[in-house]
Amino acid sequence: MFIRTLLLNLAVNKKAERFVRSNRLSSRMIGRFVAGETIAQPIAPVQALNSLGATASLDLLGESVTSVQDVEATVQTYLTLIGILRENRLNTTVSVKPTALGLDISDALCEQSLKQLLNAALPDLFVQIDMEGSPYTQRTLDIFYSLRAEYENVGAVIQAYLYRSEADIEEMIKVGGRVRLCKGAYRESADIAYPHKSDVDANYIRLMTRLLDNGIFPGIATHDVKMIEATKAHLSENSLSKERFEFQMLYGVRRDLQKQLLDEGYNLMVYTPFGTHWYPYFMRRLAERPANLIFVLKSLLHR
Repeated sequence: MFIRTLLLNLAVNKKAERFVRSNRLSSRMIGRFVAGETIAQPIAPVQALNSLGATASLDLLGESVTSVQDVEATVQTYLTLIGILRENRLNTTVSVKPTALGLDISDALCEQSLKQLLNAALPDLFVQIDMEGSPYTQRTLDIFYSLRAEYENVGAVIQAYLYRSEADIEEMIKVGGRVRLCKGAYRESADIAYPHKSDVDANYIRLMTRLLDNGIFPGIATHDVKMIEATKAHLSENSLSKERFEFQMLYGVRRDLQKQLLDEGYNLMVYTPFGTHWYPYFMRRLAERPANLIFVLKSLLHR
């Protein structure tokens, strides 16, 4: 818990970011978890994933944008990306963080920016609205519900570590919203989030079973073998098809498990981030799994 808290604090520490970015090994470290910094670099990794039978969800890294000009630039990059994905006929979706589209400026700007992406993505590309820290949860869901009334190619993320998520799942099922279910990777108070992993796991399983029973092609996003086995068990016990959902994993994390799931005939989507604003994402990945930190330390030792 101490290491996780430390890494999450470092994720928002500008001095630590400057130090990591100045390290000549930074590109080697992040290359495992980030598919490149330019808009063209993720294409080859996504083609490789597609060739294995996996889909991908491309996310331009960046958050907490506070100028309208930067929001417009982010929207334009996504519009260009959508064109590239179509041109290359890649089996992908698109993921986007609300604060990258101006949520810190206004809800209206964020919603309007998302509409531009959704219109460009029609009719064949799906757009997933990512979930960030708890101060943004209700605002993000409000925007999603507003968009869902008009668009079918949009989904949202629910984080199992929040107490509120059971009610949110029920509302998502009610409106027919597609859900990516994850545990949650931000530092949150025990007032609003389960402080213990065992409780998060138990809630994840509760929410997962509801989505498998009643959701619309949910994304079960986890690298936790226990959660994966619980998902498989629920399918088997209730005679549910593998085709009613997909497992979702992060680029570069547990590649062995990704291959295993594909070999077993499960749908798999790999969340594939790219861009220059990789530092906060990179640190949260280290905080999530000790194995990720071990990988980075090995990279530093084996120069």
